[in-house]
Amino acid sequence: MLIPFSMKNCFQLLCNLKVPTSGFKNQVKSGFILQSISSDVYQNLAVEDWIHDHMNLEGKPVLFLWRNSPSVVIGRHQNPWQECNLNLMREEGIKLARRRSGGGAVYHDMGNINLTFFTTKKKYDRMQNLKLVVRALNAVQPQLDVQATKRCDILLDGQFKISGTASKIGRTTAYHHCTLLCSTNRTFLSSSLKSPYQGIRSNATTSIPSIVKNLLEKDPTLTCEVLMNAVAAEYAAYHQIDNHINLINPTDETLFPGINNKAKELQTWEWIYGKTPKFSINTSFNVLYEQSHLEIKIFIDIKNGRIETCNIEAPDHWLPLEICDKLNSSFIGSKFCPIETTMLTNLLLRTCPGDNELHSKWNILCEKIKGIM
Repeated sequence: MLIPFSMKNCFQLLCNLKVPTSGFKNQVKSGFILQSISSDVYQNLAVEDWIHDHMNLEGKPVLFLWRNSPSVVIGRHQNPWQECNLNLMREEGIKLARRRSGGGAVYHDMGNINLTFFTTKKKYDRMQNLKLVVRALNAVQPQLDVQATKRCDILLDGQFKISGTASKIGRTTAYHHCTLLCSTNRTFLSSSLKSPYQGIRSNATTSIPSIVKNLLEKDPTLTCEVLMNAVAAEYAAYHQIDNHINLINPTDETLFPGINNKAKELQTWEWIYGKTPKFSINTSFNVLYEQSHLEIKIFIDIKNGRIETCNIEAPDHWLPLEICDKLNSSFIGSKFCPIETTMLTNLLLRTCPGDNELHSKWNILCEKIKGIM
């Protein structure tokens, strides 16, 4: 059953915060269930951070239910160029977010349910949470063959992944979050999580591809609403709390003081791309010149999302060495992104007005470079 999570409800439910005289206060004896009314991935990730940073969860576990509009969420130590098809995502308006927990990349849309289990560090138990989800699924549809694996996934019919896991363990608190595929757009899921970029060398955490399936494909009665209510009911029974899903607005500063700053930080270029572990790109491509193909080689080192070293090698008769060096040096220190590359290209073109052939070659090079960003 859903009830509005008004300010009055908040002050009655939440308690013992680490922030003085603001936000929540309370009389809760055991725990509670929250559901976000927002479909913004950054706002919902900010709720996770806020609860982790500000709540005393001793004896008061929290289940947070949330869904996002189309987005790809990568783990804290991942490389988006290695995990996603960034060009496709830009074209389709699919957001990219980096969460603070580890693990692999996942695709979210309104057909995917996110479940976050908050506890103290001592009571952190991922397998217990996954078994709870399995019980909830079987309570709705006893014929479902679903089981939690040692890798902390949930499999349908022993082969289809319907849930993946990630977690963050702090000094005193911890959270485990997992997905639950209900009616996700599997075409976008597959295409957005397939990197087309070649020649990347990185020590970043890499995702492990899996065969997935929507629960709705197995049983058309398993809608997101049905599944969220089932998980909430099982959670309430297990923790002996009221079976209420309390709706929250992640942008409400009266309930979550400072939360909008957290959301803003999560959508900055510096966090999403700048936190990528150092990596390099070693690739090449061909250009057609006077009925023959010429090979152009590109070597780039990227640190904190910015180009640290750049070496573009082109045949001298196609692009003079001094021009190539000028292009290389201009990229150093810039963000490894197509927008900045376009800006730099336009600036360089102004230094050689009227040289249409050179402009054409520069444009070819920069379009190829943008293709790996």
